[in-house]
Amino acid sequence: MTQLDITQAKSNLSSLLDLAIKGEEIVITQDNKPVAKISPIKRPLKRGSAKGKVWMSEDFDEPLEDFKEYIK
Repeated sequence: MTQLDITQAKSNLSSLLDLAIKGEEIVITQDNKPVAKISPIKRPLKRGSAKGKVWMSEDFDEPLEDFKEYIK
């Protein structure tokens, strides 16, 4: 577990998120007291988990009526 002061965390947020993605927990402190924790979300991704939840209408690429005056 990594522990950083809030000022260090502000300037290194991107790299802290990279660590969290890799499984590391990061504790952010202020005046040597923990105030926040960045941790990875532990849920496996499954292929096909959105099957049947996403759809596209037949006319999805047709011009919208609201924008008809802008189309020449």
